[in-house]
Amino acid sequence: MDLMENTDKKGSKVPKSASISLERGKIPPQATDMEEAVLGALMIDKNALNEVLDILSAESFYHEKHKDIFEAIVALFANSEPIDMLTVSNGLKKQGNLTKVGGDNYLIHLTQKVTSSAHIEFHARIIVQKHIQRQLIHVSSEIISDAFDEKTDVLELLDKSESKLYEIANGNIKKSFESSQTLVQQAIRNIEDISKKEGLSGIATGFTKLDKITSGWQPSDLIILAARPGMGKTAFVLSMARNIAVQYNAPAAVFSLEMSSVQLITRLISSETGLNSEKLRKGKLEEYEWQQLLTKVKNLEKAPLFIDDTPALSVFDLRAKCRRLVSQHGVRIIIIDYLQLMTAGGNSNGNREQEISTISRSLKSIAKELSVPVIALSQLSRAVETRGGSKRPLLSDLRESGAIEQDADIVSFIYRPEYYGYTEWDDDEQSPCTNQAEFIIAKHRNGGLDNIRLKFIGQFAKFGNLDEDDDFSTEFSSKMNADEKAFGQGSNDFNLPTSTDDVPF
Repeated sequence: MDLMENTDKKGSKVPKSASISLERGKIPPQATDMEEAVLGALMIDKNALNEVLDILSAESFYHEKHKDIFEAIVALFANSEPIDMLTVSNGLKKQGNLTKVGGDNYLIHLTQKVTSSAHIEFHARIIVQKHIQRQLIHVSSEIISDAFDEKTDVLELLDKSESKLYEIANGNIKKSFESSQTLVQQAIRNIEDISKKEGLSGIATGFTKLDKITSGWQPSDLIILAARPGMGKTAFVLSMARNIAVQYNAPAAVFSLEMSSVQLITRLISSETGLNSEKLRKGKLEEYEWQQLLTKVKNLEKAPLFIDDTPALSVFDLRAKCRRLVSQHGVRIIIIDYLQLMTAGGNSNGNREQEISTISRSLKSIAKELSVPVIALSQLSRAVETRGGSKRPLLSDLRESGAIEQDADIVSFIYRPEYYGYTEWDDDEQSPCTNQAEFIIAKHRNGGLDNIRLKFIGQFAKFGNLDEDDDFSTEFSSKMNADEKAFGQGSNDFNLPTSTDDVPF
């Protein structure tokens, strides 16, 4: 075999073997010296682990033997046992990993690398940076491979890629503690900002009494709204979303796992225009009703309302979508209809109660990360139906998981006695309950509890304040008569209202 085929820069022949260079080869990012220094420091200073335990994990290390050693150290810490070269050696021996990592000689080598645990946090952060780089390379390679596949759905790939990138950040970048001085100053600034604002400190719902109790939905809060089927959960959040987006012009996002986005917007159109939803579904409208529809729907067209109807949405996809909505469109409130239809994605282990717990914790995490209120609808158990007397729901009726109650800042219920055939409220005054609902605040981490009565307009699936005029039929029937006469005379002037303020709830 001829080894003199290649030439150097001067034209001289050189063996092929000598021409091979690693300059353009790529080795995964790593910090072997730092890994050795950190592990050595952990074995010579019993307090060193406290500095890096919330920064490092076993996966942060590049070398497998370093992962095993770190896991042995953490196991000793978890059992409140001393950490030194001898105890780590014994721990590795019990796990059957001592020979695998290089024996006692390698542990001695590690302890000789350092003289103290000084700068261990700095060294640990470098290890984490290299780990993040390796993760990014791995994820990027998968994205590139999928992107070259012609069968790949581009939008699904985009969501998947964003979700994986977020997982990297969420798994490695951890928030450190803050001093009392810093937090007090921040709290005072927040109070000063609130004092300068007119009205509520949070997102107004348009329901006067509810806003007085909550001062609006607060950033970072997880609000659970639960009820039995048929109580009007979706109708309530749609009415609220309409108020937020149309009346207050605040961007809102609705994730509908049960109904399609077109069905939701049709219900909103019915509520906004005062046209029966059945008529809208069939499309059988009179001329004046078409005019009414086209005039009143303009408010919804301009509203900053975003609806996503992805079925069986996972918490990872939800997080990615929410981050995009907040960053690109300034969304200030997120509504999910409903919690039990979500999936935990890769965290699912077949236990539905644990899956719901994972979902509720993730929703609270999203609320905190994005600093927006998250409202999640939830089903109640059938225990409500079998209970004698009043059918008012209780916290114990929350379906499938007590973690929902634990994670939520506010737990609320919707109760309509009329649904169960009652004609009066079960209070001292025995007041009529027809076309009314009760919004029950059963848990309020940062405020008081109350039962708030609201108006429920069934034919338009709409909620409103109880003290507002709700007679749609009277207003529009009178307009019908006037418009029919005008239409019969060939007039095109229907004299219809041009803003939502003209139509009461």
